Amino acid sequence: MAFLNAMNISASGLTAQRARMDVIAENISNSGTTRTESGDPYKRRMVVFEPRTQGGFGEIFSKTAKGGRAEQQGVVVSKIIEDETPFKSVYDPTHPDADERGYVMMPNVDLLKETLDGMEASRAYDANVTAFNAIKAMATKGLEVGK
Repeated sequence: MAFLNAMNISASGLTAQRARMDVIAENISNSGTTRTESGDPYKRRMVVFEPRTQGGFGEIFSKTAKGGRAEQQGVVVSKIIEDETPFKSVYDPTHPDADERGYVMMPNVDLLKETLDGMEASRAYDANVTAFNAIKAMATKGLEVGK
């Protein structure tokens, strides 16, 4: 049934956006962490999405080359990567992690960017909930027709 496939696609979007919001929350909560287990400041993390398709590249290519359509199955979090932008140097000679010149290396987390990413993830999550509910309503109406 096609509507079940559509529900699975929306559900995959919900799961992916939830993972993104979790990583954003982790970034915000560690925005002041100057020392991790490795001894460096916390590095901002980012979620990488990729489409979840049925079959490998060759199968999808041969389908589309013959004029067909590749079956899209939603989205999945492929990996979580660390942002390689440099750390911020802040002058605070009273900080326990300050160097001999009084500078502390702070995480590369920008709270404004994290807030905007969080709002975007929240909107995408809401859009997937709306799509899921619309599909559910259509399926319910379709079942009522058979009565």
